[in-house]
Amino acid sequence: MALFLLSGLILAASATGAAHAQSAPIARPAAVDPFAAHITEAAQRFGIPGRWIRAVLRAESAGDVRAISSAGALGLMQVMPDTWAGLRVRYRLGRDPFDPRDNIMAGAAYLREMWDRYGDVGAMLAAYNAGPGRYDDHRSTGRALPPETRTYVAALVPVLGGAAAPETSIQRADPPPDWREAAIFVVRSADARSAAPRSANERSDDSRSPVTARPSDPAATSDSPLVVARSTPGDRP
Repeated sequence: MALFLLSGLILAASATGAAHAQSAPIARPAAVDPFAAHITEAAQRFGIPGRWIRAVLRAESAGDVRAISSAGALGLMQVMPDTWAGLRVRYRLGRDPFDPRDNIMAGAAYLREMWDRYGDVGAMLAAYNAGPGRYDDHRSTGRALPPETRTYVAALVPVLGGAAAPETSIQRADPPPDWREAAIFVVRSADARSAAPRSANERSDDSRSPVTARPSDPAATSDSPLVVARSTPGDRP
């Protein structure tokens, strides 16, 4: 009899434990942005808001590292091969345009170059998507931009307009040494003035102030995925 009672207690305890195990919530790991560190690094290096880079990345490739557009644009930031070739030399990037870090660096650098060229978020985005040549033609002739570019700009301007800029300036890599610039020639006293260093108020092209974005926009707080059709082939980045 005692044996039966003991068996019943053991079974009851086992059933209770199983019930608790089934009712316990299953912990799931939080989603991690695989590109967050690269975006932060690029934002700091090129002096533009990380939100700008992330929004353009989502619109251009939806996070597909190996994305290739019909026009031939490559990687996360959809950089055209010729543009990539120039950017990788100027900023000493690697050889693989699909490398996430280097592709994000290239795209961020190009965004900053377009910002410095136009000083306007909408113009920067239009030139990034359609190419600065096509955008300059649009400004000089009034010829309409491609519908894809207009949609792209309309979708992204509210998002980019609410970002805050980090306190940093763009950092270009030093160009390779040139033997023609070596100090092997004698400078005559009459020419000494021309060899004097620049004054402190003459900035070089490498010293760029951080981007100042517009006041916060409600759309800037959205973290929803953003995918916009890319422009047709042209001289886009």
